[in-house]
Amino acid sequence: MRRGAFLDRDGVLNFDREYVHKREDFTFVAGVFEAARRLKAWGFALVVVSNQSGIGRGLFSEQEFATLTTWMKQQFEDQGAALDGIYYCPHHPTDAVGHYRRWCDCRKPQPGMLLSAARDLDLALDASVMFGDRVSDLQAARAAGVPVRYLLGTDGRATPALPEDNLASACFANLLGAVSSTHFADVLVSLPRVA
Repeated sequence: MRRGAFLDRDGVLNFDREYVHKREDFTFVAGVFEAARRLKAWGFALVVVSNQSGIGRGLFSEQEFATLTTWMKQQFEDQGAALDGIYYCPHHPTDAVGHYRRWCDCRKPQPGMLLSAARDLDLALDASVMFGDRVSDLQAARAAGVPVRYLLGTDGRATPALPEDNLASACFANLLGAVSSTHFADVLVSLPRVA
């Protein structure tokens, strides 16, 4: 079984501009590809797990999401850090329309996306790590049994004022000791938030 590096999308991989679904609105956070290559070199499968209630709210279609996702995947491949899986939840229990309006076990903080990825990709959840920008990301990881959970600090809405506030810095500094070893502790690192 492989270790998984679970990555939220908006706010971790790209700046969160709310309901991003077009290439022109998608800007990668600095250092993401370098961090992804480092995680791959350490033997992690890279798995995106993303709430996408904009679909359920009728703000964009699943096809628009798929088109952007195909482009995003290609960027990672071109940078030598191919994504191993992408999982998303289009549901919302109150604000979605039609069949998307429902409670589900895939919308974070529920662990459904992580559990599905573990089954599909043969991942050892107890040796995996989660990078998120919201507490719900970490709650989903905890519920799935992922012991190392990183809260990155700006919701991806601006360039972090502190260098350790993004995925790359977490990989190169705080995460180095944890993920490069074979022993995982139940660690939650909450990086400083920037106003």
